[in-house]
Amino acid sequence: MVLDDLGSSLRGTLDKLQGKTTLSEEDVEEIVKEIQRSLLSADVDVDLVMELSDSIRQRALQEEPPAGTTAKDHVLKIVYEEMVDLVGESTDLPLEDQTIMLAGLQGSGKTTSAAKMAWWFSKKGLRPAIIQTDTFRPGAYDQAKEMAERAEVDFYGDPDNDDPVDIARKGLEETADADVQIVDTAGRHALEDDLIDELEQIEAVVEPDRNLLVLDAAIGQGAKDQAQQFHESVGIDGVMITKLDGTAKGGGALAAVDQTDSSIAFLGTGEEVGDIERFEPSGFISRLLGMGDLKQLSERVERAMQETQEEEGDWDPEDLMQGDFTLKDMRKQMNAMNKMGPLDQVMDMIPGLGGGIKDQLPDDAMDMTQERLRDFEVIMDSMTEDELENPRSIGQSQVERIARGSGKEEETIRELLEQHKMMQRMMKQFQGMGDGDMQRMMKQMQGGGGGGGGGLGGMGPFGD
Repeated sequence: MVLDDLGSSLRGTLDKLQGKTTLSEEDVEEIVKEIQRSLLSADVDVDLVMELSDSIRQRALQEEPPAGTTAKDHVLKIVYEEMVDLVGESTDLPLEDQTIMLAGLQGSGKTTSAAKMAWWFSKKGLRPAIIQTDTFRPGAYDQAKEMAERAEVDFYGDPDNDDPVDIARKGLEETADADVQIVDTAGRHALEDDLIDELEQIEAVVEPDRNLLVLDAAIGQGAKDQAQQFHESVGIDGVMITKLDGTAKGGGALAAVDQTDSSIAFLGTGEEVGDIERFEPSGFISRLLGMGDLKQLSERVERAMQETQEEEGDWDPEDLMQGDFTLKDMRKQMNAMNKMGPLDQVMDMIPGLGGGIKDQLPDDAMDMTQERLRDFEVIMDSMTEDELENPRSIGQSQVERIARGSGKEEETIRELLEQHKMMQRMMKQFQGMGDGDMQRMMKQMQGGGGGGGGGLGGMGPFGD
């Protein structure tokens, strides 16, 4: 996640305030210096860093914590509010008819981003279409067409036409029935005069409602100049930050947003067409500070369950609460979990889990967990229908046969069966719960996050 080092280092600094009810100047200065160090190492513009740290220092020293609020929670609230103000509002993208033009240098991820955006709009009930005008990069048409097919959206391009402006004009006509037309343009290794001319000509024909700049999260402070040049040529209304799933610092994108006086529209969080998030400042910063993001988590859960139901037919998750819990049921749950995305991203959205707990895990812990889920899937593919329905009937000879068929260790198969037993016990506990029991459990979950987590009921120590 972008600026992830900031989140972990800042949480460590705030932990030093545990138990304190008042703040000294030394406490505040230590926090401010940690914020400066982390933001600068994340390639955030120096002027922005100084502006943010001055605001945090002034508020922390002058504002009195509300009664009953710890020093740690008070500072966390200030840092949260100032960082939300720094990243600004989300780009206005109404769910209605519109034309969007994408700009950016070659390699920034425009073609993939076009498909992701189209997929996102389609999930909101609109009919999007991608218009590919890149005649400069070899293979651009084929890549765009393949990505559009994966996103299951309309597509227009012409590999035999070397005039991008003409392609744009005809593309608008051919996709006139679409609700959202996304025009993908060519890039260069640098912002050269011919690229600017091409963009201006395409914009004149397309007359987009919004121009979005696509920026690679790894670009660093070079994003500032790049954004300014694009803004001067065609005007930038919003930014999509791509490749946030890697080790990119990402802070340069904040400078780019500030430079164009625009906002962030989307975040690209992975390689699949569904790995895209609508940028929400409050949830983004809350997740960064280890306070969770229940709105984004809820959207992912809803989307995962919907896609799983589409694949599995009329499957209702509440059916798991009744009757026997089979390996087939477990596989459906696993499929839904996989559709939510990488586990480290999901953990970041759960209050109290994304922060300190995740920081303490080994670097490969999340990858190992994802790998184990895939192993379980392969093992279940090697089982008979009767074994999937009646896992208790699986004996040693069957374990040996399943191991040979799946290519997995016998120990892994036994782990799967133990995991099933544990989940089955949990389901039986839920089945025996009355409404009062369930309400008491939910209250415990809502009240228990502690620290910056604040449980599931609110955003940290200061509500929604």
